[in-house]
Amino acid sequence: MLSQLHRRMKLACCLQRALLSATRVPPLPAWHSRASSHSSDGNNKNISHLFMPVNVEVNKEDVNVGEEIAGPLVKAEVLRVLNAFYTDTQMREVALEHGLDEYLYQQAFISFRKHCVDSSSLPTDLHILLSDITQGAGHVHDLFPSFLRHARQVFPHLLCMGELCKISDLTTPVNWYPEARAMNRKLIFHAGPTNSGKTYHAMEAFLQAESGVYCGPLKLLAAEVFSRSNEKGTPCDLVTGEERRYSSPDLTPSPHTACTVEMVSLQHKYDVAIIDEVQLLRDPLRGWAWTRALLGVCAREVHVCGEEGAVHLVEDLALCTGEQVEVRRYKRLTPLTTEDAALCTFSALMPGDCVVCFSKKDVHYVSRAVEKLGHQVAVIYGGLPPGTKLAMAQKFNDPSNPCKILVATDAIGMGLNLSIRRVVFYSLIKPFINAKGEKEMETLSVSQALQIAGRAGRYGTQWDHGFVTCMKPEDLPTLRRLLSSRPEPLRQAGLHPTAEQIELFAYLMPHYTLSNLIDIFVNVCTVDESLYFVCAMEDFKFLADLIQHISMPLRARYLFCCAPISRKMPFVCAMFLKFARQYAQAEPASLAWLCQQVKWPFAVPQTILDLVRLEEVFDVFDLYLWLGYRFPETFPEMESVKVIQTELDGLIEQSVASLTTLLRNSGPGTTAHLDTEDALTILRRKEREARGLRDSVVVQLDEADPTYEEEDPHPQQPSGGRGRLTQRLLSQGLLSPAMLAQLQREWRSAAPVAPPQVTLLRSCSAPTGSVTAAPVAPPQVALLPLL
Repeated sequence: MLSQLHRRMKLACCLQRALLSATRVPPLPAWHSRASSHSSDGNNKNISHLFMPVNVEVNKEDVNVGEEIAGPLVKAEVLRVLNAFYTDTQMREVALEHGLDEYLYQQAFISFRKHCVDSSSLPTDLHILLSDITQGAGHVHDLFPSFLRHARQVFPHLLCMGELCKISDLTTPVNWYPEARAMNRKLIFHAGPTNSGKTYHAMEAFLQAESGVYCGPLKLLAAEVFSRSNEKGTPCDLVTGEERRYSSPDLTPSPHTACTVEMVSLQHKYDVAIIDEVQLLRDPLRGWAWTRALLGVCAREVHVCGEEGAVHLVEDLALCTGEQVEVRRYKRLTPLTTEDAALCTFSALMPGDCVVCFSKKDVHYVSRAVEKLGHQVAVIYGGLPPGTKLAMAQKFNDPSNPCKILVATDAIGMGLNLSIRRVVFYSLIKPFINAKGEKEMETLSVSQALQIAGRAGRYGTQWDHGFVTCMKPEDLPTLRRLLSSRPEPLRQAGLHPTAEQIELFAYLMPHYTLSNLIDIFVNVCTVDESLYFVCAMEDFKFLADLIQHISMPLRARYLFCCAPISRKMPFVCAMFLKFARQYAQAEPASLAWLCQQVKWPFAVPQTILDLVRLEEVFDVFDLYLWLGYRFPETFPEMESVKVIQTELDGLIEQSVASLTTLLRNSGPGTTAHLDTEDALTILRRKEREARGLRDSVVVQLDEADPTYEEEDPHPQQPSGGRGRLTQRLLSQGLLSPAMLAQLQREWRSAAPVAPPQVTLLRSCSAPTGSVTAAPVAPPQVALLPLL
């Protein structure tokens, strides 16, 4: 009886196998091949490595039906059969037709082999199939249907690539905003250089309309429009990521709103909308916000303000929406003259001069050098709180104030009204963010040069004629060429995946992390490259990896990762992690808890690093407020935090006013570290990520100690030879032979003792790619903490 049952079962399995072999599994459609080779940077590189294999549970059932029917399998014979299957050329070709390239085929086979060898009870058909092949009654080709079924468990995207490509189709973003498309919008482009009155004319329409919204690039600009509107009798509210202010005492919304461009409502209908600095459509990080506002704001009249180079792109986008663009061009209201000679020396500075630098280190150096000549200096750079920037601007603008020289970064390019007579470029080399989200250095663009130089001789100030020059004579021809050129035409506008799109991705691939989903989306998405590009999302992915181990809903995780903070600010990232934990644990982040974390009350800064610490704390308060408007139950102490932040703003303002004293107290060489992230930190982070030790980063940030370093298991002495660490630095391109030789010369000449100890100073705002070392004694000096 048992023998008869065995024969029937074996016959049924053989028939099933014959049917599977005869019926070819349909290949994936052609779009899968395109998606597999698509790359956001235009290169046809394979993106299969982005798909992580899903662990398939090994079957551990007690009853092995296949073994009762066909007998036990010999593992050595099974491995021989599986290896023959893997190396079979025809199987590789068939696998490729079904979306399994070399990487996916290899990873799926490793999992399939483990499944076949380690399972105590294989599926009955697979067990009998392997038994027959090992006994010469079948062919390795017969394994393919079972292998493909397992591969689709390991890589679930093989079954849903069509859906993924449809979800990530970014070719027609104009269709994302049906409310705006339903309106008969009129677009008016106010084009002109800095100080041409283009925003003034747009504001006239805004103030006269019954309702309106102003979308600006900076909180300072939005706050200025908010104040000006209310002063002129047009009730206006202020909306930024960290602040809400109402013109009405009873907090009822006004018909006019001034907001940062990311915060504009696309559901509310307005009579007039202003989109300022529209050339930022091309910004690699924030360009998506201008694209969203331009295509989606619901207003009868949309006034677009920006430089001439953006006109054609706006017209092309309007062509897609079926809307007409009226272009109004303006000329500069006051003359701007490029001087015949470079400044060469700080002693040639005159009242009303502004020295423009492109790094905080240069700002500190120039400020100290100018004050040594007996001048009072106002200092403005991007990391300062808005209140401090305004205070420095008022100090410089006040004719009765003895402060007549301004030292600033390109933060003065927009958002501040400054009475500048002459702009002096300390350098024409500026860091920028490339398409991969990496920082590089390049010569100032025409648009940037015109924007900054145009701040001189502003209409309505005491200087009715502006001048511009540079510090170095060799830069003067380049400056003249830049200022005599027209702004580069914009070619593409930025796009950004929405939370809804990422949620759909997560539904189809539930085992993937948010960072991995973003990577897949960016590489699989289809973009009309004649009009659009996908904005860099490196900071977003960094934050996603940072809180990946914390359990929270995907939408909340997405919102957290949209927080406007820099990954180069360790203490802010540490607090971001702690805020995420408070939310996940449903524990409110009270004021007492926050003050304990930031060490409030604050001491008066004594060194430049103390000032950097306070700037980071200010950003932590901004982060608390930003999260508070999105998760009010977890961050309920917003009003109290605003009070402390105002106190901190005043303390920072006082510290910046005595910047030279802070620099003097900091000692020589300290400012060299404020714009660099040392290469050893970069190397160790890469090694930790390669080993999968993300928890070590979490521990580092959780301790809120930005100077914490993982101990090197193989410490190297900075001697003349090349140790293991030096070889790794050279191999990864973090250290060039020339840099190594220079470091060796500095180590030898800096101190007579050998070997010298090295103190590494880091700043939260430092870019990557450089190492700064200083010999010190005694034997060990602790890293200087920011908190």
